[in-house]
Amino acid sequence: MALLGLLLMGFIALVSPASGYGGGWIDAHATFYGGGDASGTMGGACGYGNLYSQGYGTNTAALSTALFNNGLSCGACFEIKCMNDPSWCLPGSVVVTATNFCPPNNALPNNAGGWCNPPQHHFDMSQPVFQQIAHYRAGIVPVAYRRVPCRKRGGSRFTINGHSYFNLVLITNVGGAGDVRSVSIKGSRTGWQAMSRNWGQNWQSNAYLNGQSLSFKVTTSDGRTLVSNNVAPPNWSFGQSFTGSQFP
Repeated sequence: MALLGLLLMGFIALVSPASGYGGGWIDAHATFYGGGDASGTMGGACGYGNLYSQGYGTNTAALSTALFNNGLSCGACFEIKCMNDPSWCLPGSVVVTATNFCPPNNALPNNAGGWCNPPQHHFDMSQPVFQQIAHYRAGIVPVAYRRVPCRKRGGSRFTINGHSYFNLVLITNVGGAGDVRSVSIKGSRTGWQAMSRNWGQNWQSNAYLNGQSLSFKVTTSDGRTLVSNNVAPPNWSFGQSFTGSQFP
């Protein structure tokens, strides 16, 4: 029983840091990738594609396995500051959105190249935002982080991809907790239907919804739900994006 308790405590320690905001600072490390213009950060495991046009800019990071939570942490926001290394740290902090996955490298030890190996808490930040808290030549620095609410401009966005009977909706620019945990869709001739997460923040419905106005119900990890009614008009087509409501 004592062993079970220890295992449970380890599990909670592993998953809880990315599960909610309002907590204290947690120790981690940070590196950078993507080049000076962050062009190498485009795409990624969350499915956001062009981070510039989606509104995320360069304030983004790839999360290690312990934080990524199999993609459920996509869209979450973290405040990060460099700590305990005066030779390399710069003052202040930055806020980043989780947009990608930093994969483990099991061929290397956790403290020498395997920065993103479990159970490490690690942020592989875009180079421009990393250089706001540390010098470029540092390479890797100790940091402290905490979950914070996401503050986004404009409404949440819904990009409808796929084809008839396969509606793949990418959800971006979500404020508040930021990380979407469940989605429902409603056509003007249907009731609410739960969508399944395909990958990243791409959500899938196999209903035939052509020719109907579309509404979305989005729930984030803090349990709050946002309803965007009639976001897409009846004449929507695949490949289009539409702006809905936003968390305050």
